[in-house]
Parts: sequence; C-alpha cells; structure tokens
Amino acid sequence: MAATAREDGASGRERGQRGCEHYDRGCLLKAPCCDKLYTCRLCHDNNEDHQLDRFKVKEVQCINCEKIQHAQQTCEECSTLFGEYYCDICHLFDKDKKQYHCENCGICRIGPKEDFFHCLKCNLCLAMNLQGRHKCIENVSRQNCPICLEDIHTSRVVAHVLPCGHLLHRTCYEEMLKEGYRCPLCMHSALDMTRYWRQLDDEVAQTPMPSEYQNMTVDILCNDCNGRSTVQFHILGMKCKICESYNTAQAGGRRISQDQQ
Repeated sequence: MAATAREDGASGRERGQRGCEHYDRGCLLKAPCCDKLYTCRLCHDNNEDHQLDRFKVKEVQCINCEKIQHAQQTCEECSTLFGEYYCDICHLFDKDKKQYHCENCGICRIGPKEDFFHCLKCNLCLAMNLQGRHKCIENVSRQNCPICLEDIHTSRVVAHVLPCGHLLHRTCYEEMLKEGYRCPLCMHSALDMTRYWRQLDDEVAQTPMPSEYQNMTVDILCNDCNGRSTVQFHILGMKCKICESYNTAQAGGRRISQDQQ
C-alpha cells in the first residue's frame, strides 16, 4: 500500500528523504481527496488537478519506517520527529520558526506571536507597529494580490501593507517599485514620496514652460488626499495645493487664467 501511494504522489523520493522545497518535515501527508502521499499541500496542488484541504488530513506516513498513522508530531513506530512545530488544526509540520495558530485567521502564521496582533476589520495578523497606524479595509486579505492575482491570505509570501490599506505580496511590491510608485487599485502613493516631491519642486522651478503655456491652468484630482484644486499647468507635473503631492491627474481641460488674459 505504501509503495503504491509513493509512486502516485511521491515518485522519485528516497526513503528517509526529509521535507521538500516548502517545508522541513519527517512525514508525508496522505491526501484525503485522492489517497496519495505528498510532503505538503503545495506539492500536492502543483501535481494534481484539485487542491488538498489541509484541515481534513487524518493520516501521515513516516519517511523512515514508512508506517501510515494518525497525524501527530512524532512517529508512533520509530519516534521520528515529524516537525519541530506541529499544528493539529492545520496539520502543519515544519522546523521551528516561532509559528503560532491564529484562530481568527484560521491558519498558522510565522511569529513570534507577541510581535503581531489580529485586526478584526482587516481580518489578518499585522505587525504590532501597525496597531492603530494602518488604514483598515474590511477582509482585505481575502482579496487576491492585484499584481499577480494569486491568493494573499494563505500565501507563504509575506504581505506588504500599503499606506492606503491594500495588500500586495512583498515580492510583487518590490517588483512594482521598479516601474512605478502607486497602488494598482486606488493609485494612492505606495510609499512616502515627500523627498521626491521636493526634488520635483526644484525641477519645476528650473524648467519654465513656453510662453503660450505660462498662464495656463488646469483642474486636478489628487490621488493621495482625493482633493481637487486648480493649478498652473506644467509638463513635469501638477502639485496638489492641499497636500503638495504630485500624484495627481488632470480632471478638466486646460484654460488660460482669466487674470492673465
């Protein structure tokens, strides 16, 4: 039975080979959906046309003695430690990374637990330094990453919280900054741009517009404060009169200032 299951889900594995690219563990999960053996749910999902429900896992197989048994932290036959950390809800086995199970998230998180709090409105665990200092968006982690369109809530990739409250995978955020600075959902600045705005002030001052544009004004909408203002048109950017951000969009046609006609 073990050999058949190994051929189905864990082909090519040597007896005693520990873990996979995702987790360090001393057992294989017996998938309740197809009865195949895989090191983890991610390995299963990458090879099958369906997903493994981690919460329904009942049995595991020891990598050393190959005994199939009830999911637990230590092998009942040879005492192999399946994982320094084990959650009997998520059936997560791994080396110790200060993990903890968050009942509100419904899954395990990498801690230490005392460094995080669960925001009930956002419905996810956030670093303690964000407590009272982040913009709440209801169930924000249940939305997919707007860049890669993959799940955020159960992802093993760390989520990055933008000032606007939206979430991106940290890796997606870092790639985004190579090409832009705005949230792909609401266009709010994704980081503190104050220093750059002041540099842009200097560039605008040193770049006079041609005479036919010098008295031209335009209505703008600020993506950062959502304020509207009328400012002098400039090819390098139009600065919001309310918050002094250049993250603005033209909200009306250009026109010659009445005072200058």
